[in-house]
Amino acid sequence: MNYSILGYTGMRVSRLCFGALTIGPLQANLPLQDGVRVIAAAFEAGVNFIDTAELYKTYPYLREVLKKIPSHELIIASKSYAYTYDGMKQSVESACREIGRDYIDIFMLHEQESRHTLKGHAEALAYLADAKKQGLIRAAGVSTHTVEVTLAAARMNEIDVIHPILNMAGIGIVDGSREDMLAAIRLAYAQGKGIYTMKALGGGHLSRVSGEALAWILAQPEIHSVAVGMQHLDEVRVNSRLFSGYPVAAGLMSAVQEREKRLLVEEWCQGCGICAEKCPAQAIRIVNQRAVVSGKCMLCGYCGAHCPEFCLKMI
Repeated sequence: MNYSILGYTGMRVSRLCFGALTIGPLQANLPLQDGVRVIAAAFEAGVNFIDTAELYKTYPYLREVLKKIPSHELIIASKSYAYTYDGMKQSVESACREIGRDYIDIFMLHEQESRHTLKGHAEALAYLADAKKQGLIRAAGVSTHTVEVTLAAARMNEIDVIHPILNMAGIGIVDGSREDMLAAIRLAYAQGKGIYTMKALGGGHLSRVSGEALAWILAQPEIHSVAVGMQHLDEVRVNSRLFSGYPVAAGLMSAVQEREKRLLVEEWCQGCGICAEKCPAQAIRIVNQRAVVSGKCMLCGYCGAHCPEFCLKMI
């Protein structure tokens, strides 16, 4: 596995980051030991960096995996939508408690949409600064699908790590092109920020050209690590080899590329609109009192997490 130093945080992270969203209840909902097995296989392949979030409900997998892997050998990043001081304090303390650690390496504001939402989360950022002084976290960060937030975060001293969306097709970037996001990332990199990206495979839309898509993202020198969702051992084998610079057997690559996911809208959907409001890709609209999903869907499953009637599922 190849490694890099995550900006001025000084953390040495694997270029391949394990995206834990896909093993949890928003997507595959793997049995606990199955999920642990996938994470452990990635660790054995050299992956020492895991991305999760309060929303993903995957802390139990990490708690279990830390019974098998020395805690200091894993770098864990998590996120929360909390915007008040006390709310973020609860999120960080809950993450530590549920994961079974007395600190989280990186804690981030989840899915920031604009400069205005960053300002609205000033109290939460203030808590993260205090948590860093107390040793409860090692770095503070922000995740985003926008160029605007990436540019704003690049200039904020309170933010150490930025987790933006980026892929070779520009899929999912809300307010600009691939080149716009790359320019923002380059500015952040020049400011010493740690950069690890998400959705290198466009939420599954680039799966059939995954080798090309991952080669493209790895060719960007400003990116320290790339979070890739994995829920099968074959995906771990393929991705760990690609990120280590080794060839992948054609049969194994084909088997992984041909797996497809889709978002199911159950027939009892009442069209309340909460999913459309929460969708980071703006891929859902309400038609005739029912959620309708467009081709812009990133297959992240966030909509399902917010649905009060459990109408949306990744299958």
